[in-house]
Amino acid sequence: MEKQIAYYKKAGRISQKVRSYIYEIVKPGVPILELARKIHNKIEELGAISAFPVNLSMNDIAAHNHPSIDNNETAEGLLKVDYGISIDGYIADSAISIDLTPDNKHNDIIEATEHALNKALDLLKENPTIHQIGTTIQKKIESKGFSPVVNLSGHSIDRYKVHAGITIPNYGNNNENKLPNGVYAIEPFATTGEGKVYNGQPGNIYEIINLKKTRSPKAREILDYVYEKYKTMPFSLREVQEKFGPMVKLALLELENQNIIKSHSQLVERSHKPVTQAEHTFIKTETGEIIVITRED
Repeated sequence: MEKQIAYYKKAGRISQKVRSYIYEIVKPGVPILELARKIHNKIEELGAISAFPVNLSMNDIAAHNHPSIDNNETAEGLLKVDYGISIDGYIADSAISIDLTPDNKHNDIIEATEHALNKALDLLKENPTIHQIGTTIQKKIESKGFSPVVNLSGHSIDRYKVHAGITIPNYGNNNENKLPNGVYAIEPFATTGEGKVYNGQPGNIYEIINLKKTRSPKAREILDYVYEKYKTMPFSLREVQEKFGPMVKLALLELENQNIIKSHSQLVERSHKPVTQAEHTFIKTETGEIIVITRED
């Protein structure tokens, strides 16, 4: 386990550097395609790869938005940047929200979300139940006049798998189990709206779900590239478009129809109100020690 922890800690240190870099480059009016490329390249420059395509989700889109090569949107309003760092499949997952409005009208809800995250992380040393973690997040967000997004959650993490099965809710759900040893992300989402999301437009994010042969030479070429680099971690339409050219969408559709890959839709707040997100990754060791790898001490 010591070797694994070392990999996770390295991923966490890179995540902290990338976080600082994101704050440097995100400005109102910057094309989100430019941001996606710069963040992707920065992660690789630092000796890692993206554990999933960086999510650049604005306003009422809570998550799962990555630009394709023909996207002309610019950063505005309330931007969530959710990014993952992989070192040999060991993943550090982190997210921040950035207010790009002239009057900083989203500062209060961003602060409430970050406080909820830190409060939940601080609670971990008491070995809380899953219900207690969720309740802590819920109460902190609601105390500031906002609503947690109840159908989004934190999660366990395994090697090459960002979402590994155990969920950590953003509300009290009466689950009296305690988290077993492992790696987890706590991930509060808050909103001024209804507090639920639905599947919206395609988010340009895919992942392999059933690795098998395909007849199409182009689809096979894409599949070989993606599996070699990312294994079962998600990948972006943008990256394969830039590498393999304009026929990529047809090849990906073929892979979807063969149940080899699946696509992820944007997650949109039901009442179309702004959503914030904050996230850190931690390890719960065999001795019960809590190591938050993406937060600076």
